[in-house]
Amino acid sequence: MQERSSGAGLAAILREELKRYSPGEKLPSSRALIERHRVSPVTVSRALAELAAEGLVVTRPGAGAFRAAPRRTAPRPTDTSWQEIALSAEPAGDQVPRSVDASGVLATLAAPGPGVIELHGGYLPPALQPERALAAALARAGRRPGVWSRPPVDGVPELRAWFAREIGGPGGPLSASDVLITAGGQSALTAALRALAAPGAPILVESPTYPGMLAVARAAGLRPVPVPMDADGVRTDLLADAFRASGARLFVCQPLFQNPSGAVLAAERRREVLRVARAAGAFVVEDDFARLLGHADAPPLPPTLLADDPDGTVVHVRSLTKATSPSLRVGALAARGPVLDRLRAIQVVDSFFVPAPLQEAALELVGSPAWKSHLRAMAGELTSRRQTMRAALHRELPALDPAGPGQPAALGGFHLWLRLPDGTDEAALTGAALRAGVAVAAGRPYFAAEPPAAHLRLSFASAAGAAELAEGVRRLRTACDELGVPVA
Repeated sequence: MQERSSGAGLAAILREELKRYSPGEKLPSSRALIERHRVSPVTVSRALAELAAEGLVVTRPGAGAFRAAPRRTAPRPTDTSWQEIALSAEPAGDQVPRSVDASGVLATLAAPGPGVIELHGGYLPPALQPERALAAALARAGRRPGVWSRPPVDGVPELRAWFAREIGGPGGPLSASDVLITAGGQSALTAALRALAAPGAPILVESPTYPGMLAVARAAGLRPVPVPMDADGVRTDLLADAFRASGARLFVCQPLFQNPSGAVLAAERRREVLRVARAAGAFVVEDDFARLLGHADAPPLPPTLLADDPDGTVVHVRSLTKATSPSLRVGALAARGPVLDRLRAIQVVDSFFVPAPLQEAALELVGSPAWKSHLRAMAGELTSRRQTMRAALHRELPALDPAGPGQPAALGGFHLWLRLPDGTDEAALTGAALRAGVAVAAGRPYFAAEPPAAHLRLSFASAAGAAELAEGVRRLRTACDELGVPVA
């Protein structure tokens, strides 16, 4: 049993035993609890800390733990109803509401219940994470002199230089001075959107697009304007129209293995995106979240948009999190020109800096022989998982169209994007799927406006393995049968 769950179990036992103690009476020593319950010292420490947080025990260094005295007065009932007015009132009628809808993000972050197969997640499962290499990197980083001192606000120079080479290419246009280290990709997106668009401003986004970016934009008071996609990525003819119609000065895109569609921006459209943005006097935020998630059967990846941008149009976002662990929150912002000062100011105000031990651990990881071995192994496993899920869909749900924008050539990332038959209630289907024992993501949160059709996003990364992927698709078939969704 893991220490955390063991600690909760011991706390439950001690909570009952405390009923037999008088206020101020001493509990058995930690050593006695270890021997009686056959647990580790860490488990005892966790259990006592939990009881102390609940106000049931008081710990005294050197003396032990004691039953706490009961509270003399009942706490005053909490009344937070005033907040409804404070959070909703706007001083000007033309301001954009800054309510935060995190439902699309939480739907993929929430851990499923016992026995539920996870086909909605956006991170590697523990079996695919480089846990041993991460542990070794963190141990080495922790021994570096000065690692617990305050780091430079822009980030550790060596890590910035590594990101510069990765983003711009060897001998490319970037240097370490063009890079800021951030607390993951989401933090980088937040800083970029706040730096580049004023509250109330329109911003152009792909349709469909990443719900976490839409949530960030709306929380900042921005107005996402969708630009449709097809198999070659964003439609640049409509992008030019959207800039003219909206007056936007910012376009946010994922040119490589787009989430959720999997589309890769075609070569001619890469050039056109930059041309159209420059003509509009606009920035392009390039969210390159999937650069490290190419599959073993993928062709050579195109360079970043920033590598082909001589004019400072592109602000690039990169993260190590997707290819490693949800807890390695290390990413980067890259930009050239005065915009970098704006990005730096937002980053400093928001978070000061990313902790040095985490930066040093990331640097140790990407500089170790285990890093390239991990990327090769992950690429092979993601390829196998994609093929397993596609075969299961072909067998169980042949009528569901997995050939949405970019899907047949989606040789990177974690997801398949399925268009559902006309008239399907995707919310009802995701609920039925959960009852059948599989968690899938509804398509609605991926659209900034009304969606053209119902969709599901299925992740082949988050499940335990091939057998679980096949079983998850079979359970989805059960949910479709329950609702009468045509699948054959």
